[in-house]
Amino acid sequence: MVFSRLAPNPGIASCTMTTASKQLELASVEAGVLEIVRGLLTETGSHRAAQAVSLHSSLDRDLGLGSLERVELLVRCEARFDVRLPDQIAQRAETPAEWVRAILEGGEAESLPFTRSKPRYRIEPPRREAPPAPHSAKTWVEVLRWHAEVEPDRVHVHLLEDGAGEDITYAQLLEKASSVAAGLRAAGLERNETVAIMLPTCADFFYAFFGVMLAGGIAVPIYPPARLDKIEEYVRRQVSILRNAQVRFLISFDRARAVAQLMRLSLPTLIDVKTVGALCHATSGMESGGSGMPAMEPSDIGFIQYTSGSTGEPKGVVLTHSNILENVRGIGWAVKFRPTDIVVSWLPLYHDMGLIGSWLFSVYFAAPITVLSPLAFLSRPERWLWALHDSRGTLCPAPNFAYELCARKIPDQALKGLDLSAWRVAINAGEAVLPETLARFEERFAPYGFRAESFIPCYGLAESSVALAFPPVDLRPVIDTIRRDVFEAEGRAVPAGIISPPKRSNSSVLRFVANGRPLPGHEIQIVDEQGRELGERVQGRLLFRGLSRTVGYHRNPAATAAAMTAEGWMDSGALAYWANGELFITGRTKDCIIKSGRNIIPQEVEAAASEVPGVRKGCVAAFGTSDRETGTERLVIVAETRARAADELRRIEAEIAKSVDAVLGIPPNKVVLVPPQSIPKTSSGKIRRNETRSLYERGELQDAKSPPWLQIVRLGLDSFGLWLHSLCRRTVEQVRRAYVSTLFITTAASSA
Repeated sequence: MVFSRLAPNPGIASCTMTTASKQLELASVEAGVLEIVRGLLTETGSHRAAQAVSLHSSLDRDLGLGSLERVELLVRCEARFDVRLPDQIAQRAETPAEWVRAILEGGEAESLPFTRSKPRYRIEPPRREAPPAPHSAKTWVEVLRWHAEVEPDRVHVHLLEDGAGEDITYAQLLEKASSVAAGLRAAGLERNETVAIMLPTCADFFYAFFGVMLAGGIAVPIYPPARLDKIEEYVRRQVSILRNAQVRFLISFDRARAVAQLMRLSLPTLIDVKTVGALCHATSGMESGGSGMPAMEPSDIGFIQYTSGSTGEPKGVVLTHSNILENVRGIGWAVKFRPTDIVVSWLPLYHDMGLIGSWLFSVYFAAPITVLSPLAFLSRPERWLWALHDSRGTLCPAPNFAYELCARKIPDQALKGLDLSAWRVAINAGEAVLPETLARFEERFAPYGFRAESFIPCYGLAESSVALAFPPVDLRPVIDTIRRDVFEAEGRAVPAGIISPPKRSNSSVLRFVANGRPLPGHEIQIVDEQGRELGERVQGRLLFRGLSRTVGYHRNPAATAAAMTAEGWMDSGALAYWANGELFITGRTKDCIIKSGRNIIPQEVEAAASEVPGVRKGCVAAFGTSDRETGTERLVIVAETRARAADELRRIEAEIAKSVDAVLGIPPNKVVLVPPQSIPKTSSGKIRRNETRSLYERGELQDAKSPPWLQIVRLGLDSFGLWLHSLCRRTVEQVRRAYVSTLFITTAASSA
């Protein structure tokens, strides 16, 4: 037989065929992944990048695929190859080759009702309604102990991780947090010293946060490192925060140990870097139930929340136990909390919306909370909705982009059987609430039981603990349509009449979503530049005061004095107006662009520029900059694009100018096109316009991103320089002391 002549050894033949089939499979998957990536780039107008893409192209630097595009890439790869991929691949893979490897190694055929999730962790509903909230509690330590005594076995947290889950009861939370507290005290933590918590969404975060409180310390939550290619920016920003906070300990996790140690070199006040496991192990067998724990007072600092820095450098907002308790109670009043309510959240625990508005809210009211990680949501947005389905969740906050992502990116087959009818409060906050997003989400998910009356567009800020204004529940959001010309020229919100349906191309109107009224115990004033209160439908600066207002910024008296008035009012940095008893947020004072006598809202300029093919959506910054020659403000737009060809860049620049002109009636003075990842953002994804303007004015916007190894080398040199400077300073001080001591002894001896 021919076969026997060519391959007389069956084992060799089998091996050869297996190798050949693997090579064919590899080639097929590689070709398929590249085809998907090219198609995605072509659809977004990146024709040049689509032509040049290879297996080793950087998804960030070469192709400019951000978080939203990666979600789409995940959807298409799973559909094309009939596999389910690891959640981490969408946000952590650096090249198409890594997607190929994940498909070949980790993919498995799906046989589930919806194709993109593993079998879900079963969430047991609470056997009893929530007990009464501890209204007499004056600190968060009292709140935790109250619930641990009243119903110790009540499940407080359902933590979802990669298809599995973990339940945490109130008794477990108190016991483990007490062990962390004992470990911190044994390591030398003194009362009112700061402890940084650099942890992802995990059980250790809950234990660490209350552990710091029980030990008498002050927690400083910071976000953990996520991307190696941005390690330099991450370390520099966090070191700046931790220096201001004067942290004594840093609680981290094993995978981030190298980064934590790198930061430690630049933090002279830092005693040690610990894990929760190490802190608990250090005191295993010791009594940790509460003996020796310092007593808390309502005026004690609960934690320090560093702002995202979207309009400047991060500032440490000092929040007392009383501030946070009053805010949580106010939120409970606003949402009309019920003992049967259940909370669901994927929000980061290091941000006030996730920490206070979701988790601590549920701690106080004993509402079970189902917690997902931000990565789980960004990789597969439907996981958020299925968590609401599985838990019968009723309360859930999220920023506007999350609702937009769900409305646009989740495939229909991933929603089969979904039931959102229990969801009664869908808070939309943390960034500008867009009327178009509300409409798209309602239209997409009404067939699954979602009601538009569930939407609660509200306003808050870290300086007010988290929440400040809420609209009434069980009503459709109020949208105000006003005349653009009058508003931009005079700052008056004159109704434009009924325009139905609202269209993006209608440039004569602006639309804002109502944010309701202040919480009980809080006040809001809208004032002009001289501090005089303004009337109905006139835009001005938003001042507030109340029970949850911060006492100030940590170790920053100048910023505190600049934001506070003698009467206790604090400048929020927001622009707003009143209409029919409702608050309408229109922007931020530092972001406002004044051009030709008009007040221009940067978000609208950015939205118009983002519509141009070839521009990365959500990666546009608009700002004003002074023109020294003319003495006027220039409107500058910086937009990220993957395009490289000169003719393509000219087309994008011209279309941005045309698109903005169509909306505003005036074109921008300057359009700057930059490579992907050039525009700085906060940890929560907000555009940092002030920093972008500074980079533009210094001519540094087009600098290429440095590779990770070079970033680490630079950080190491910086840290070594700081260490050397500190060593020299200590040496000089020791020599000075020795000299003074010797001089004193010599003088004393001669006198004798």
